[in-house]
Amino acid sequence: MLERSCLAIVLAAGEGTRMRSGRAKVLHEVGGRSLLAHVLEAVRAAGCTATAVVVGPDAEAVAIEARRALPGTETFVQSQRRGTAHAVLAARQAIARGADDILVIYGDTPLIRPQTLSRMRAALAEGAALAVLGFRPQDPSGYGRLVLDADELVAIREEVEASAAERAIGLCNGGLMAFAGKTALAILDQIGSDNRKNEFYLTDAVAIVRAMKLEAVVIETEEDDVRGINTKTQLAETEAVLQQRLRKAAMEAGVTLIAPETVFLSADTKFGRDVVVEPFVVFGPGVTVEDNAVIHSFSHFIDSHIGKGASVGPFARLRPGARLGADVHIGNFVEIKASVIEDGAKANHLAYIGDARLGAGSNFGAGAIVCNYDGMAKHRTDIGKGVFIGSNSSLVAPITVGDGAYVATGSVITHDVPPDGLAIARERQVVKENRASRLRALKGAGKKKAAE
Repeated sequence: MLERSCLAIVLAAGEGTRMRSGRAKVLHEVGGRSLLAHVLEAVRAAGCTATAVVVGPDAEAVAIEARRALPGTETFVQSQRRGTAHAVLAARQAIARGADDILVIYGDTPLIRPQTLSRMRAALAEGAALAVLGFRPQDPSGYGRLVLDADELVAIREEVEASAAERAIGLCNGGLMAFAGKTALAILDQIGSDNRKNEFYLTDAVAIVRAMKLEAVVIETEEDDVRGINTKTQLAETEAVLQQRLRKAAMEAGVTLIAPETVFLSADTKFGRDVVVEPFVVFGPGVTVEDNAVIHSFSHFIDSHIGKGASVGPFARLRPGARLGADVHIGNFVEIKASVIEDGAKANHLAYIGDARLGAGSNFGAGAIVCNYDGMAKHRTDIGKGVFIGSNSSLVAPITVGDGAYVATGSVITHDVPPDGLAIARERQVVKENRASRLRALKGAGKKKAAE
């Protein structure tokens, strides 16, 4: 298959008005990735050597996402919405370059798998001029039926035009097609608009292929592969299917998910071996968890790296740029942002570390925070190895705390602390003996007067 060139044409011009959203339909996300990006990843994994995305007018955001998700992708504009074949021919320039295989895919089918696309390409390699993806839904109502003669596809019959016998067919049109490159334009250019809507439909390609004495075949797949999205309800249903796939793949790779249905993964979540994930954890995009790490309940991560043997949570939050080394302990209600926590360091309770380095073996106490933002700009804090940051301390960035230093509990540190230095930055405690009862009396009198 690798010696065959392949052009993928992704149709992403649909407005998706039923989504009730100001965003283009294909920019909505499942598994932390846009619908379009899922499709483009499948295209890449199926070995396509070129990709063209057809967008609608004023859809620059879709074009930008296409180029971001798969660099080198070309975009073409379908200026008028006149049917699926009309949309494909918007990419005529790309088709004319003469790829061996041409895949036509919809940008709102994020569950399409690379192996399914590869099977369609294989049918072309075996001599078919057209391969249509079919599926067998539990309820075929509303779908076009695939009419076969032995193994050859005879027609795609829309339900409103189907006979009673054809409506009884359980094999339905999934919409995705693959054309042999050498005959693709000859087929597409014959598709007319002689229908009620005066539009050009890809489904007419089957009759044209047969008239040309070429072969049209069906590649059958499961319903989820061709699941399209037009509403927020369908978006949620697709998310559920994707999560099941991701959880299964993680567990088959050796991850222990104690309550899989409560853990939410992103399409790019990466796990090492023997990772344990407790219930109710969310992995946003860009997260890697290395071997033997334990993730405790009710934690949330995005764009973070968790090192070998680390323990994180419960109720921990890792924001973009959090990088945890080996055997790090991040405990309950600790937030890390754009910071490196080196091997063996600990922040076990109620802490915030932002734009900082916490050196190997250091301890960041309960209630301690890095004050990284002055209202206008972010500043860095560098904490060395083997440092002790006492509870309820505030480190006002920019600041450096040297190796082995000790910051006393309750301190507000505004100057650098040298290695092995002891920093105490708080008012000396003052005790007024026999004053507590007098204070209570004064407060009580004031409260009584206020009530009168």
